[in-house]
Amino acid sequence: MPRKTNTAAADKAALPRIPAELLEQLIPGPVTPGQLDDIFQRFKKAFIERALGAEMSHYLGYAPGQAKPDGAVNRRNGKSAKRVMSTWR
Repeated sequence: MPRKTNTAAADKAALPRIPAELLEQLIPGPVTPGQLDDIFQRFKKAFIERALGAEMSHYLGYAPGQAKPDGAVNRRNGKSAKRVMSTWR
C-alpha cells in the first residue's frame, strides 16, 4: 500500500515567512487582549482589502492607475468607502 505523504508540512513550508521587523511593528511589546483584538482586526481589514484589490486587478486585466487595455469591456470607475456589516463588530 502506498505511504501517505505529509502535505500539511509541505504546504506550511511553501508559505512565506513573516519577517521579525514586521511582527515588531504589528506587536511592539506586551499587549492586552483588547489591544490584540484591535491589532488583529486592523490586520484582517488590510489583508482583505489587499486581496480584493488584487482580485479586481486580475479580473480587469490592469492595475489601478494604468490605462484601460484596448478591447477591455469593464473598467475601474472610482473608489468610495464601503461598510460591511458582520457579527465581529
